[in-house]
Amino acid sequence: MGMFWLLAFILWQIIPTQAAITVGGGGVGINIGNAGGGGAGVWIGGGINNGPTPSSPSVSKLTTAYTALQAWKSAITDDPLGILKTWVGSDVCSYKGVFCAGPGPFVAGIDLNHANLQGSLVKELSVLTDISILHLNSNRFSGTVPDTFKDLSSLQELEISNNRFSGPFPAVTLYIPNLVYLDLRFNSFSGPVPEDLFNKRLDAIFLNNNQFEGELPQNLGNSPASVINLANNIFSGNIPASFGIASSKLKEILLLNNQLTGCIPQGIGLFSEMQVFDVSHNSLMGHLPDTISCLSDIEVLNLAHNKLSGVLPDLVCSLGSLMNLSVAYNFFSGFSQECSKLSFRKGGFDFSLNCLPGRDMQRPQPECLVIPGGGLSCLRIPSARPLVCGALLGNLEVNVTSTSP
Repeated sequence: MGMFWLLAFILWQIIPTQAAITVGGGGVGINIGNAGGGGAGVWIGGGINNGPTPSSPSVSKLTTAYTALQAWKSAITDDPLGILKTWVGSDVCSYKGVFCAGPGPFVAGIDLNHANLQGSLVKELSVLTDISILHLNSNRFSGTVPDTFKDLSSLQELEISNNRFSGPFPAVTLYIPNLVYLDLRFNSFSGPVPEDLFNKRLDAIFLNNNQFEGELPQNLGNSPASVINLANNIFSGNIPASFGIASSKLKEILLLNNQLTGCIPQGIGLFSEMQVFDVSHNSLMGHLPDTISCLSDIEVLNLAHNKLSGVLPDLVCSLGSLMNLSVAYNFFSGFSQECSKLSFRKGGFDFSLNCLPGRDMQRPQPECLVIPGGGLSCLRIPSARPLVCGALLGNLEVNVTSTSP
């Protein structure tokens, strides 16, 4: 027993926090943490109580986790792979798909991807305040995200794609304080997307393959995210004219297969780190903005299946990083020398079904007599001088401000 007291004294001396030392069952317990609770628990010794004291934070956290996980288990109605057969007993760290970390230990993550579970999420899961990842893709969960999830203060990744969730955008996700990765893909969420989503400090936003509708929020380009995927929904209206003005670090944006109209805004050229820009399968009109030539890192530029017109300029086709360019099924009537060179490359470049004279696989001539959106006035930088990408921001801010109501 003297050795236990010595080790306890040493730990107490080297740890700069308040510590409570308890004795029982032939051992010494040190409960380390700030006054009022919290912190780590250390148990030294043997005897009958060879484990944490009942008041240890590790015991209370795992007991709370046990209660929450059993409540969730009760809400799961089908488990064809037998995942939950391991969810028996109080040792939650041994449950399949549940991951613990220490000291403590505590539940740090849940990964049940491809488990094919059927059921719903339960409010009790919000007590897992140490959890940093919740991955549930490719299951059959339905309902929505409980409002209590706002209490998941450590959660960084919420991945619930490819399920059967429905209802409006789960607004509770906006109040999860440390969330950086939000994946709602392949569900049946519907209605508008709130502007606050693009003010939140997220790095990845995946909303594709749902039934979201309405206009794109005006602050879309304000998001600090590197990836935004809004494809395969029912969004309508214009891409916001201010898109790009905030000069975010966006690398990929996918808006394909919606019902967007109007012009591609000049601000697109301000995304200097953009690698993928896909607005295919919409009803965008007008000429391409010259600012697209400022996308020096662009690798995939997909403008196919729209109603774009005018001349496809050298500035676009000479982009050095470009590996995939598709403008098929539009109404382009002019073709520059650089674009002509690309058309002879194998794969990755598609100029078919336009109105390009002398080119194969173009629209029938009668379809080219009336250009959709021919009278559409797109916001463009009025300048006779060559485009200087570095000077874009000031010019665009002036133009956007002057056209605001």
